[in-house]
Amino acid sequence: MEKLYKLCIIALLLITSPLAFAQKDRKKDTRYGYHFKGKNQKFARFPFDLHANLIVLKATLDDSDTLRFILDTGVTSTIITDPQRAKSLDLKYIRRVKLTGAGEGGDLSASVSVGHRIQIGDIVASQQNIVVLDEDVLKLSEFLGVPIHGIFGHDIFSNFVVTINFEEKMLYLTDPNKFRYKKSLGTIYPIVLTQSKPYTDAIAMVSNNKEIPMRLVIDTGAGHALLLSASEKEPIQLPQKVMRANLGRGLNGEINGHIGRVDKIRMGTLEMQDILASFPDSLSFSMKFPPSNEGRQGSIGCELLRRFTVTLNYRDGYMIMKPIKNRMKESFEHDMSGLDVRARGDHFNEYYISRVLEQSPAYEAGLREGDELIFVNNQNVKNLAISEIYKILSRKEGKDVELFIRRKGELKFTSFKLKRMI
Repeated sequence: MEKLYKLCIIALLLITSPLAFAQKDRKKDTRYGYHFKGKNQKFARFPFDLHANLIVLKATLDDSDTLRFILDTGVTSTIITDPQRAKSLDLKYIRRVKLTGAGEGGDLSASVSVGHRIQIGDIVASQQNIVVLDEDVLKLSEFLGVPIHGIFGHDIFSNFVVTINFEEKMLYLTDPNKFRYKKSLGTIYPIVLTQSKPYTDAIAMVSNNKEIPMRLVIDTGAGHALLLSASEKEPIQLPQKVMRANLGRGLNGEINGHIGRVDKIRMGTLEMQDILASFPDSLSFSMKFPPSNEGRQGSIGCELLRRFTVTLNYRDGYMIMKPIKNRMKESFEHDMSGLDVRARGDHFNEYYISRVLEQSPAYEAGLREGDELIFVNNQNVKNLAISEIYKILSRKEGKDVELFIRRKGELKFTSFKLKRMI
């Protein structure tokens, strides 16, 4: 399983509703917001890429070249995360805003531009507001190994019934008035929208034969399986065996915490066992977004969702999940090497070690932060996606990994065996 990247942007935009900025120009397009291009069109589909368990869509902004955006269920505005790319778009800004998100740093500044047109395949949105970050704090391109320019999502899910087919890597959008549920699509689970985010109470954790109800956000902007808030005052506790880890990055910096395993989760009659779960530190997460808010205990990310075909119907308040049989047999695995890798270069196909876990197989093999990967198991890394590298580093305990690296201009060879650390 590839290294999971947690993109955590929760309750982040402290700005006025998009309608407030667009009232003056809205008359130019009576179909405000996302809609089908065709006048009588009721259905659309387009492919997506999956990088580090995040859904990446291609889109255009006004007359731009193709841009890549992460599809996030909970992000209420279109965010440009790459300010350098924003400069080439010649955007005009009307105000400054402060953003709050997960992470251990302070608030972040951004600028707002209004009146833009976004197109994704056969759907378009007019008079859209764009929020542009002052700094590329998320470094999404480095984490995912492809150019990433921004994040969007909520307005797509709120205007269509959206089916995410992870097996085909296709997104299907249907007019809510034309969508009809059939049993062949999967099992229905209720969802509730709170502050523009989809929550479900349908998943329970099973520990010591005791079922613990949970309220979880369905978060396509997260690469983990489960993220849970654990404390002595909450019914969810840290597992006995955990490991310290960097869980990812939010708008306000690094998200640190623990990784452990949940014995079992239950969704109606469906059960899944030995689930990897992330438990963020309160400084990174819970203090800013306490579990008492909406009574939630955490979120479901794409490492779990990708094992299903998922349909989200915001208007009628439910989701549909249909298991993908071969993926239900896959175990939940974390990196077995101890390496964090980042992509650099014009084409994001130069890979560097950004972190080495002490006492891990990679550390014992002599690998250190700053080393450049040249070959991995006799494969030139320039021909590999970063997701493929992480699959090699987490494929099976006991497997050999052979690396050629460059350090201070000198080529070095090393090898180690993968070890399951959690």
